[in-house]
Amino acid sequence: MSTPRRFFIKQAALAGAAAIVAPRVVWSASSYKRIIGANDRVRVGVVGFSDRHRGSHMPCFLNHYKELNFDIVGVSDIWSKRREEGAALWQEKLGHPVAAYRNNDELYASKNVDAVFIGTADFQHALHAIEAVRAGCDAYVEKPFAETMADNRAALQAIKGSKQIVQIGSQRRSGANYRAAEQFIKSGKFGPITMVELTWNVNQPGRWRRPELLTQLREADTDWKRYLMNRPFEAFDPRKYLEYRLFWPYSSGLPGQWMSHQIDTVHWFTGLPHPRSVVANGGIYMWKDGRRNWDTLTAVFDYGPANDPTTGFQVAFGSRMHNGDEHPTEIYYSNGGELNLNTNLISPRGGLTKQFADAMHLPANLLPETKLTDAQAVVTSANTGGDQLTSNHIRNWMECVRSRQQPNAPVEAGYSHSIANIMTTAASHTGLKATFDEKTQEVMVGGKVFTA
Repeated sequence: MSTPRRFFIKQAALAGAAAIVAPRVVWSASSYKRIIGANDRVRVGVVGFSDRHRGSHMPCFLNHYKELNFDIVGVSDIWSKRREEGAALWQEKLGHPVAAYRNNDELYASKNVDAVFIGTADFQHALHAIEAVRAGCDAYVEKPFAETMADNRAALQAIKGSKQIVQIGSQRRSGANYRAAEQFIKSGKFGPITMVELTWNVNQPGRWRRPELLTQLREADTDWKRYLMNRPFEAFDPRKYLEYRLFWPYSSGLPGQWMSHQIDTVHWFTGLPHPRSVVANGGIYMWKDGRRNWDTLTAVFDYGPANDPTTGFQVAFGSRMHNGDEHPTEIYYSNGGELNLNTNLISPRGGLTKQFADAMHLPANLLPETKLTDAQAVVTSANTGGDQLTSNHIRNWMECVRSRQQPNAPVEAGYSHSIANIMTTAASHTGLKATFDEKTQEVMVGGKVFTA
């Protein structure tokens, strides 16, 4: 599959068979001894000692590293403070020296790493993934995968052209309840999806803010030019470095941080690689602190086969940062009822009852009430430290580094959620409906390629 277009044509054809979703492979300690090279330690580097890495990657890795014979050997961070803190904390956890590297060039030039965690700024993930696979390293890459289609296409091509194992940090794909929901929908028992409601609301004035840390960041202690990578030059600004989630073009904010998790399940459950169109509205209604990205967003997606506009369903995503308790809603609807990933119940709620069916000489359509098997509680925060979903997901990556099988969230998952994110950014920035050009793999608004 030499181009994204060919990949998605094949993906659409195989959607019913769930061709892109690899099942989680469970290996016992004795199983590893039978794999060639399994007794060799996998040396892992850290690309970006971020809050995400400290709070989630670290505790989850520590759950599994001894059994699977992995180790952390180096930390790369362009800010001296985080670089030194990261190396010292990992040394404390592991009981041996951990090298500190000023940047990724130094890390990969050392030839001491086989795999890396990538937990840098949103706009850097795809570019850092390219660096990793070109250096011959496997990678666990945080979401959002990419914030522009140019970066998205380049990373897909680089990863697909390599032999490296890349896991996108869409940890829902390693949750038992989500896997049960996927299997139920694809079995046909749920019926055609008619609507999906996704919400993610918080009331946190400090979310994505780092006021105390801002005073500690000096330009002399980091590498601002290297931080910007391929983004337009702006003068050094510690807010755009540490609070990047609030500032386009370093992050799309709500779509990249939260929607990317939830929209990924739509692609996974249906086999559809991206929306047909997106419209969006919102604004900065509460937290007027100099941010560029909205604190309130509503986006509406049309999904379905590109060649059949008469078939499909709608997805609504809503997010606000000024009222909410961070209990995301994920509800799938069919004519027969709903699949609710908050309660882990499949129920006839809202289904076609006999009373209303009889009036139109139709059969009633009501799903039986069913509990998703082996369900785990929905993890509500993308930054919850050591949560079970992320622990499962990191273990799945580590197992696949050993087995060389594809992980639960391969690069195609990241490519797809990034299309949806970029379409949402295009719609919100322009006020126009965003669509996707299958031939060019570009997001379009008003008949033109979106290049915000």
